[in-house]
Amino acid sequence: MPRLPGINQRDAVRVFEKLGYKVARQSGHIVMSNGSVRLIIPRHNPINAITMGAIARDAGLSPDQFRALL
Repeated sequence: MPRLPGINQRDAVRVFEKLGYKVARQSGHIVMSNGSVRLIIPRHNPINAITMGAIARDAGLSPDQFRALL
């Protein structure tokens, strides 16, 4: 999988909100859910590119699809 850019956690939340995910709770991590899939986004700035790729893959996005939503 090609690497995704290391992005700010707020930008990651914004991308997943476009896909219908809602913030379920926040603490050291941000937990987002769309009812069937739960994503856990760390509060790092920037989020590691490999970690961001794994989160996007869990959401069912290819790296190109994720980049298009940024």
